[in-house]
Amino acid sequence: MASLPYADVDFNLRAMAGRAEGFGRFATGGLHGPLYSVTTLADDGPGSLREGCRRREPLWIVFEVSGTIHLSSYLNVSSYKTIDGRGQRVKLTGKGLRLKECEHIIICNLEFEGGRGHDVDGIQIKPNSRHIWIDRCSLRDYDDGLIDITRQSTDITVSRCYFAQHDKTMLIGADPSHVGDRCIRVTIHHCFFDGTRQRQPRLRFGKVHLYNNYTRNWGIYAVCASVESQIFSQCNIYEAGQKKKTFEYYTEKAADKEEAKSGLIRSEGDVFLNGAQACLLTNVGEECVFHPSEYYPTWTLEAPSDSLKEIVQICSGWQSISRPEEILV
Repeated sequence: MASLPYADVDFNLRAMAGRAEGFGRFATGGLHGPLYSVTTLADDGPGSLREGCRRREPLWIVFEVSGTIHLSSYLNVSSYKTIDGRGQRVKLTGKGLRLKECEHIIICNLEFEGGRGHDVDGIQIKPNSRHIWIDRCSLRDYDDGLIDITRQSTDITVSRCYFAQHDKTMLIGADPSHVGDRCIRVTIHHCFFDGTRQRQPRLRFGKVHLYNNYTRNWGIYAVCASVESQIFSQCNIYEAGQKKKTFEYYTEKAADKEEAKSGLIRSEGDVFLNGAQACLLTNVGEECVFHPSEYYPTWTLEAPSDSLKEIVQICSGWQSISRPEEILV
């Protein structure tokens, strides 16, 4: 059986902090703050999730209740927060989380479903946010994106998440006019994209490292590289349904350039099943796409085997696990 990275972090409540792999590896969340307990499913008020997220000091937020929190508006998360859903089953609906001009956020073991309204994402990261880790979350059925990362937000890892029942899954890089998005760097690994239609992810300008993800039965394409983007796709499993095109390239013109360009995808060790077509650009040297080792020294990489496919399906998304002990040192 394949192994998952940081499988040991569930023995100590705060052992997650700073343990992400990839570009979001420095995210500490609320490591240096007190515990804050969510004691109500109310949208706001004492003991609510919203009350904890708006506080300015670092907090490690845990839940004493299970159930659905219906958000009437975006829930803004301030810097140095961990939202830790381990030990309970908490679903956010109505609207989503907004990470705006914040840093050092960890979001773990939550469900997001049924977000309604124009521009409503499950997790919206913009502008100028950094050092973020989203782990073991289940996301489905929002009116816009499930996770969107735009407006110069960077150094983000999305791991072990489950995506389903959705069209425009993950947008990274807002539009060709936002040339500041050249700074974006995102790692996505051990995620399960289960029949989502497109954008697993779609990227403009930035750099994305995809590894050990399982993407199946997409509706248009699996991964899209647009204006100036670089995607390093490593040891992923792409299993086609009716649509066979795995990689798509959209040509757009950056606001500060004269010539329109698409992005670039480098595929290394990927597996393409059920007729999935790699559709790699020709005459593009490997040196044109970044290598993750330029930015971080190690990451937990498995061969794209049946064993990996099985464990990604089992271990992605919300998990019925106990809340770890708070071990003070």
